[in-house]
Amino acid sequence: MSQQKAKKHSNWMQCENCLAFLQNKDTECHSNDCPPSSEQNSYNFVRNNILHGTVDLKTNDEIKNISQFDRDSIVFLSESVIRMCSLAIGDWAIVENLDEQSIPHVAKMVWPNVEKSITSALFTKNGLELSSFKPGQRITLRKLCPGNEASSISLVTLNSPKTLEFTPELHSRLSNSFCKKFLTVGNKIKIMFYGKELAFQIVSINSNKGTIEEGLKKMDLGDRNACEFYEVVSKTKWICHKNNDNYQESIENKKCDRPAGVEDEIVEIEELMTACLEKSLYRTRIKGILLYGHSGTGKTSIVNYIASKSEVNLLRLSPLELFSNNSTAEKYIKQLYEEAVDKAPTLVILEDFDIICPSKNSRLTEIEKKTNSLLLKLFDDVHSQRAKVFFIATSNKPDNIDPAFRRCGRLDREIEIPTPGPKSRQAILDNIFEQLNIDLDKRLCQDVSSNTHGFVGSDLVSLCSMATLNANRRNKSSLTKEDFEYALKRVRPSAMREVQIEIPNVKWSDIGGQEHLKTILKQAIEWPLKYPESFTRLGVTPPKGVLMFGPPGCSKTMIAKALACESGLNFLSIKGPELFSKWVGESERAVREVFRKARQVAPSIIFFDEIDALGGERGSNSGANVQERVLAQLLTELDGVTPLQDVTILAATNRPDRIDKALLRPGRLDRIVYVSLPDEQTRRDIFRIKLSKMPVSGVDIDTLVSETENYSGAEINAVCHEAAMLALEESLESEFVSRRHFEKALTLITPRTPLSLIKLYEDYLNKN
Repeated sequence: MSQQKAKKHSNWMQCENCLAFLQNKDTECHSNDCPPSSEQNSYNFVRNNILHGTVDLKTNDEIKNISQFDRDSIVFLSESVIRMCSLAIGDWAIVENLDEQSIPHVAKMVWPNVEKSITSALFTKNGLELSSFKPGQRITLRKLCPGNEASSISLVTLNSPKTLEFTPELHSRLSNSFCKKFLTVGNKIKIMFYGKELAFQIVSINSNKGTIEEGLKKMDLGDRNACEFYEVVSKTKWICHKNNDNYQESIENKKCDRPAGVEDEIVEIEELMTACLEKSLYRTRIKGILLYGHSGTGKTSIVNYIASKSEVNLLRLSPLELFSNNSTAEKYIKQLYEEAVDKAPTLVILEDFDIICPSKNSRLTEIEKKTNSLLLKLFDDVHSQRAKVFFIATSNKPDNIDPAFRRCGRLDREIEIPTPGPKSRQAILDNIFEQLNIDLDKRLCQDVSSNTHGFVGSDLVSLCSMATLNANRRNKSSLTKEDFEYALKRVRPSAMREVQIEIPNVKWSDIGGQEHLKTILKQAIEWPLKYPESFTRLGVTPPKGVLMFGPPGCSKTMIAKALACESGLNFLSIKGPELFSKWVGESERAVREVFRKARQVAPSIIFFDEIDALGGERGSNSGANVQERVLAQLLTELDGVTPLQDVTILAATNRPDRIDKALLRPGRLDRIVYVSLPDEQTRRDIFRIKLSKMPVSGVDIDTLVSETENYSGAEINAVCHEAAMLALEESLESEFVSRRHFEKALTLITPRTPLSLIKLYEDYLNKN
């Protein structure tokens, strides 16, 4: 092999075959292994602009006006090596340890060296320690091509005291110390902080390109090019952790599963956010959205998922942080603005925005007034600068937010996270059981989703927890229908807790007769849920309301109880007088709240007992008293701008003639049903039901039926009860209720419905 000198009297030779540069003394060795191998070579050389040499300790210190900290980031090379590697003073080079491949690469700034070792890369003592290199180890050195900027860097402490707090001053110190330097996962760094030397190791780097974590594991796989360097800039966010356990815990907390049942809402949020923060065909000026909905619908889960998925700077603002005693609201908001703009693209999450910026209609403190003004200025400043900052505000009471924020340029778009329907509930249940590693029968899952009207995501989690708890008590390896029936009795929709009533255990079979009324209620309540396609096909809407009227004691309220029990729907029972208040406006607000809650937990039933007390006919002085204002509000809710979808009104009264005519028109209380005194067959059914639970002797039902003409259902029940009490009067050891007891009871309990009231009902029917 022929070789020639690259330069006269030079210590270097260049091979004509492989074009490698090597020292004159290594010519004979090179003749035996041309081209040389970086893994097995016994001498140093430069080939393809890469130094294959050794690492050594920098002994003297001829550099002036450079701090010791900056010296630790320098690799000292001979001028000839700098030239042959196509480097320049101040360039950054990647140094790779060939003897210990588990040690991460390091990036060092190139500086000329006047010492004799012309094929070695010299480090300072601290530089060697931080790099985990040892003198004499084989390395490769090549030019670093600047790549992506680091948006965030996660560190774990190596030697810090337990009392160390990760304050903004520490993060600022890190940012100032390493700005314009290059780092990768696995690198160790040190800083002086208040007289103490703190050591950290980088465990994760995030950039707009993506995230690299656990770079050491990548090296163990043998991929030497997997180590990627990122430039530290002023916008880089530093995230410090006490130890690896804390870091892993934070990683697990950030791993948010995609919430189920809100696919359309997530897609819309992502589209708006992408158009604002990232490169898109058309960049919009939409800067913020408001997510609103009932508690437990998944607003926080959606925000956390989007935050964990997005590769942007993330900032959060909550009432607790804002109004803490540690700092003033003005200082906190100013820092928020500066960090959001300086480290853009940024996603700012405003939690419980109705608490942070309440409406001016409420009594605001000076702090709240100032906070509103500061946040309004923050929105406007971000909008005027066209900074890549996107706001997501959450609230379960959007009407309590200052209206100044709910306009274009601030919270441009409002997205409701609705109460989930049957399909969404099934998706949520599937997601819950997938996380619990429980295989649930699909048909059972469908049944549960169809019977959990008004349940939000958090309610379904509680339901599943209660069902699994019951299965554990029974030592069953699988969930059954009985477990969910048990859970449904104990878990109610969260929106119903303020108006929750104890659903009575009354079945249709407990009510004798009234088949016509039962059919009408099934048409109004059950058919729209079971056969919605039939209504759509015929182009009709289900009845909105049913009014039951008739004499007292004819099962009107009992039928409502049976409907609440049998339908499985959310049932709100309202007594007319309980809505009235002496405070102006409070009665109307109470009516609005009833309908609002009913819509939240739809499909639902609102039962107005004694509705004549609430919807009495208006007099000449319209609007002069509370009752008339409440009636006006009730009419608005029944047929107003806000649709009354999947909410059915059921009302009962003894005096239909006192109800305002506007309440009885079609579209409000569509169906008006007369619940008359029980006829012969109905009385027979009532006696059969009552006597089936009562031991009797010598009692003929047909005789009792003929003797109780014009009796109401309640009076028939009273006759049976009085007969039993008479038997107990004779002897507490009585085993039967005999005929004579009923005869005496019939003399004590007589019909109490006057003929004048019956005639009033008949006249009302003839007129309507």
